[in-house]
Amino acid sequence: MQTIEFKQLEETLYYKKLNNGLDVYILPKKGFSKAFVTFTTKYGSTDRTFVPIGETEAITVPDGIAHFLEHKMFEKEDGDVFQKFSEVGAQANAFTSFTRTAYLFSATDHIKKSTETLLNFVQEPYFTEETVNKEKGIIGQEITMYDDQPDWRLYFGAIENMYHNHPVKIDIAGTIETIGGITAEHLYTCYNTFYHPSNMLLFVIGAVDPTEMMTFIENNQNEKTFPEATPLKRLFDEEPSTVAIKERELHMDVQKPKVYVGLKAKDVNLSGEAMLKHELSVQIALECLFGRASQFYTDIYDNGLIDESYGYDFSLEQGYGFALIGSDTEQPDKLIEVIKEKLAQAENDNVFTVEDVERIKRKKIGFFLRALNSIEFIANQFTRYKFNDMNLFDVVPMLETLTVEDIVQAFKTVQGEEQQTVFTILPVSQRKA
Repeated sequence: MQTIEFKQLEETLYYKKLNNGLDVYILPKKGFSKAFVTFTTKYGSTDRTFVPIGETEAITVPDGIAHFLEHKMFEKEDGDVFQKFSEVGAQANAFTSFTRTAYLFSATDHIKKSTETLLNFVQEPYFTEETVNKEKGIIGQEITMYDDQPDWRLYFGAIENMYHNHPVKIDIAGTIETIGGITAEHLYTCYNTFYHPSNMLLFVIGAVDPTEMMTFIENNQNEKTFPEATPLKRLFDEEPSTVAIKERELHMDVQKPKVYVGLKAKDVNLSGEAMLKHELSVQIALECLFGRASQFYTDIYDNGLIDESYGYDFSLEQGYGFALIGSDTEQPDKLIEVIKEKLAQAENDNVFTVEDVERIKRKKIGFFLRALNSIEFIANQFTRYKFNDMNLFDVVPMLETLTVEDIVQAFKTVQGEEQQTVFTILPVSQRKA
């Protein structure tokens, strides 16, 4: 077992790659009475075209299958797995994102028992056509529910505008039509390809003894047999750097219009330190330009262009990246205009000052250090960073090294009229006859 010291943060991480390829990380936290465990596969909604394990030809599976598979993993021949967790006082959950699927639990007692339940249920798939068809109705209702949520439609509407071909533009849950084509065979194909231990990571944090827990996990895995690991081959169509749709609007039952200005990133084939540096630099640039301490924010707030829903964010993964800036507003056209004006102004290198950058760096470091008091934050973020060959605990050292020039260069990759899109949701009453 390897120990990794992060002296600046006073953290010691324990790591071992097991014989079956599973990466196991354990972070004991003194003073905590609770433990949090995540078991995550590097498999998300964008992994729709791939070469199945043991085959040579690529296939494309129905949209929404990663999310569908997550749902089905909890149902076994002898009942629902949630019951097993609740019997020992643990709270279990799961989620599917564009790039990963995570199964997790938190508990204050019987940590090993719940870890065993987590490992076993994720590594014992059970699908039948009957249970798959039953699930279609349940997930169909979930899709319909999200279709009626304006904020969800705003988010995906902006992403759809940006991308020509990349499957990030497709809703994680798919559509009622696409999930209708999912079969048990599809699920087993995806499971066998992406749920191999060599494509997964187990992260344990909290009130645990690292040596005892590592031994317990290793013994559990040694009792199971898995096929030999093979390299995964995911396929994606070529994606232009320009946005697919410049501007689009949707009418829904909302009281006030909703606006997102989207910025499509160009530099998206990054990993490791380069990706971490780029991601943090763009985040700082957005904070400089649009943060609540900026003159821009003061002006649009004083002019009544935004409300408490105002926000901005930058998402970056291998293969795609985008920034979103927006708010609910009574003046959508004016808000779009001033955001675009600010983006045009940012093409001037002098817009980012040393004072602003240093202030925001200190703010982000403070936020990050406070977040490290949350074992849930660490557990959910650690795996995302690791799957991109980054390390969560390198955030502070990297922030400390960033310069104004780094910020300027990074933000240039999301600038440009060809990379901008607008998605607006308007009240039904404003629909033109």
